Amino acid sequence: MSSWRRRLVVAMGDELGRARGEARLLAERTAVEADVEGRKAEQIIGDAGRKQTQLRGIHEKMVATLEARRAAAVRAGHDAALEAARSAAPAAAGAPWQGWKPESGLERGPAPMLRIGRIAGSESAGSGPGIPSPSPHPPTTAAHRPPATTTAAVLRPPAAAGSHRPATGLGGAAFGLGGEACADASCSLSAALGPASDGARVAVGGGVEAGGALGGGTPAEAGSGAGRAAAPEGAGSIAESGSAAADSVDVALAAADVARTAIDAAGADAALTTSSHRHVAFRDVNVTEGYDISVESVTGVSLPALLPLLDRAHLRIDSDAAHALPGLLARAVGSVPAGLVRLHVYDPEHLGGSLSAFAALGKAGLLSFVGPSGLREALDTLVETVRRINADVLAGEHASLAELAAATGRRPEPWRVLVLLNADLASWPAHDQAQLARLRRTGVAAGVHLVIVGDDTAGPADLPRLTATQYTGLPGAAIALDAPPPSPAITAAAKAIAEKHSAGREPARLVDLLPQRLWASSSATGLHAVIGETPAGDVARLALGDNPPHALVGGPSGSGKTNLLYAWIAGLASGYSPDELALYLLDFKEGVSFARFATGRRDPSWLPHVRLVGVNVNDDREFGLALLRHLKDELRRRAEAAKAHEATKLEELRAADPEGHWPRIVAVVDEFQVLLETRDAVTDEAVQLLEDLARRGRSQGIHLVLASQDIAGIEALWGRPSLVAQFTLRIALPKARRVLAENNHAADTVPRFHAVVNDESGHAVANKIVALPNAGHADAWEPLQRRLWEARPPGNLPPALFDGDHVPELAAHTPSPETALLGQTIDVAARGAELALHRAPGRNLAILGTRSGEAADILAAAALTAARGQRIGVDLCCLEPDAASSAIALAAALETEGADVDWHDDLGSLCKDWELRCDGTLRLNLVYAVDAGSARLDAAQSARLRAMLIDGPERHLHTLGWWRSVPRLREDLGGFSARFDAVDAWLALDVQGPELAPLSPASGGPAWYPRERRGLYFDRARHRAPQVVIPYLTTAALPRPEAVLDLP
Repeated sequence: MSSWRRRLVVAMGDELGRARGEARLLAERTAVEADVEGRKAEQIIGDAGRKQTQLRGIHEKMVATLEARRAAAVRAGHDAALEAARSAAPAAAGAPWQGWKPESGLERGPAPMLRIGRIAGSESAGSGPGIPSPSPHPPTTAAHRPPATTTAAVLRPPAAAGSHRPATGLGGAAFGLGGEACADASCSLSAALGPASDGARVAVGGGVEAGGALGGGTPAEAGSGAGRAAAPEGAGSIAESGSAAADSVDVALAAADVARTAIDAAGADAALTTSSHRHVAFRDVNVTEGYDISVESVTGVSLPALLPLLDRAHLRIDSDAAHALPGLLARAVGSVPAGLVRLHVYDPEHLGGSLSAFAALGKAGLLSFVGPSGLREALDTLVETVRRINADVLAGEHASLAELAAATGRRPEPWRVLVLLNADLASWPAHDQAQLARLRRTGVAAGVHLVIVGDDTAGPADLPRLTATQYTGLPGAAIALDAPPPSPAITAAAKAIAEKHSAGREPARLVDLLPQRLWASSSATGLHAVIGETPAGDVARLALGDNPPHALVGGPSGSGKTNLLYAWIAGLASGYSPDELALYLLDFKEGVSFARFATGRRDPSWLPHVRLVGVNVNDDREFGLALLRHLKDELRRRAEAAKAHEATKLEELRAADPEGHWPRIVAVVDEFQVLLETRDAVTDEAVQLLEDLARRGRSQGIHLVLASQDIAGIEALWGRPSLVAQFTLRIALPKARRVLAENNHAADTVPRFHAVVNDESGHAVANKIVALPNAGHADAWEPLQRRLWEARPPGNLPPALFDGDHVPELAAHTPSPETALLGQTIDVAARGAELALHRAPGRNLAILGTRSGEAADILAAAALTAARGQRIGVDLCCLEPDAASSAIALAAALETEGADVDWHDDLGSLCKDWELRCDGTLRLNLVYAVDAGSARLDAAQSARLRAMLIDGPERHLHTLGWWRSVPRLREDLGGFSARFDAVDAWLALDVQGPELAPLSPASGGPAWYPRERRGLYFDRARHRAPQVVIPYLTTAALPRPEAVLDLP
């Protein structure tokens, strides 16, 4: 081999070695790098797997949360539909037959809708109520996996190609899934919403709207104002509930979109390439594939199917649905107040036998079965009723009775339902068909409805129609009609409704009659107050002013006389402020009817308008006389002010003297006949005062309201027609006698809870029948009084309260000097009965009678009140053992008041040296049972006793003595030649009037009979006639006797 060849071979070998070394080095380096990259790829793959697992867990939780939210939204919509159905058909209108009973649910809103059955297929497919929320579960094998989809696709399935199915809706509101219609029956959300949506739609679908029925129903009466006005109001709550449910689901769908976006983003970030042989695309992996997120049906409670009738539409019922008629009518008459639905049944085939279970309603005038010969008369009567309602009740102010009821809260006319059973309308004469057409056009607005039963194709063809499975007002909704109620249940309900209606209409609610704004009226020209409602549904007002000025109320016991007075007072007190109205209330019967208007232990509030309340005054006729005297004094004051301002009546006086306080005065005297029942001085003066007040009070704003059970027997009013004639406003309650005119007998037939109001002196042409509220119940009155009391103006004081059963206690009364108080006078001001103890002959007091406790209280009250006015001296002599404890306690109480007290064991020691005790200061001799000690005196001592009585007052020594009879007082004063001028004042307890003749200015003695805790007081120096006083109770002002004597 040549050298160059060898050199070439060597060079190539070297080059090949270097190349092999480099290749080996490169291979080793590449292997290391490949291993590193492989480990990195494995790391990335592991991270991606964990991220996928996390995302799957997040998705599962999100799906579960969305399912729970979606299920809650569906349940809320379903519950709202049920609640709205209960609201649209309350009480007996929508209750199932099991346990059903007549119960009115009618309030101020529209008439109730009536249940006819349930929505077919609205029950749960599961085993019980509620909304299960199953947790998602992963697939077991790929073979069982459903087609891949996204979360949003499950909650929001696409519409089927070419499908025109409308979106489901709650309450008739369009409710689609994000605006798309769900056409796939397997769509879980649609499956759950389906029953709820159908049921909710049915709950309101029958409501008639202007131009057609809700939910695509058949248009109702074109001429029916009620159908156009009432239905939307009844359906509104359901539609609103459905909208709320739709909003909740939309929120859930929006959350699902956010979740889907997050999952897609995570999948895009995880798409990695590991090598030419390993490629993982996470975008192709669906995180929800194989997960079952369907739910069961929403509830186990079926949704009711409600039908509009009253105030909304007429109805045709096919023969296959005729069994629904008894239940429909039972719900109609049982869901409103008794008597507000009246049935007229034309049944030519069975002559009423089809609905004989309702026969009990006929006795109360709520049902009439019309025979073939009476059809024309029935149609004519109903057409005339529609005309009368339009002309007299609606009178152009309202389009329908439903609108009137919504505006006023009261329904003046009942609903009338004409039921035509297999009536063969095609054979009717033209006149009858014309009348039927008139009722179809105009009846609903007047509350007259047609229910035509049978497959007769004649007659109105545009009425809503009920079949065994459908109602045209609810297109597309299948209905399962309720089974008819048992006949005994209908008969029992009909009897209960008839009895309740016969018992009379329930009273109106007081709160509905009162003005919304308090004290908005002025009494300058008169007083007007709402007391009830008229048969037409209007409010009834009573007026007092120049005409009529006064009122006479009559009614026997239990007729509601006091309740009427409550309603009247409530109307006055709500409309006029205490500056515009003053009330004086007096109740002569044994009760406390007016006590609630004054403060009490249980309720410290009072009616701000009331100035005086008198209760339990049946034995204290003098208090009624005192009230009349007070009113006459007020009349005199107003007359003088009017004269000064040249005014002739209160309106002019108030205008001339705007700074003066001139409210109108209303004096209410219940059972006023007690004041006039005895022919004596009290009655004579009371009649004179009443006549004067009735004649002159109208011009000065003083009004009298006299209430009585029967004025016919009041002898004091005989021969005084001018007095009764002043009371031109007459109110007669059921069975009232002689309140209205002689030939007016309206009170004999007026029903319970009603009154005859007549402002023309009782003449029949002015009669107005008024339904009265239940104003006397505590639930009605107490909230009103609390409201008025909280609004009272500053400085408003509680009214004076005179309770004939209450004995006043001796409080911290401090009279003027040289004055003693003996008790409380029976008058409006409740003043104390004063005894003047100044230096003058005869200023002594004789207490007459045998009631030791009251006599001791009179002596104690006189001594204590005299001691409070100035420093006095007291000589005590107790000759009655029963009064010893009281005398001992009085001695201690007087010493506490600062009086000088001497105790005498017998009357002789009291009379001995009486002149020496006269030092010019006021001194009292308090003698208990004088006649018990005077019998033991000798002639000299008796002379000293008479000398002390005659001469002592001039030296400021006054004897306050208790004699147990008038003859014994006469004996101690000198027998038949006694000088009674030695005793100026006397207070008789249980002494008859004729016995007081020697002491009385009236011949024969005063008209007085003994009464418990009452005394007749006369002071010849101050009184024209004796006055009745209530001796103070002094127990609280005296210490206990055992404490005085230090007894255990």
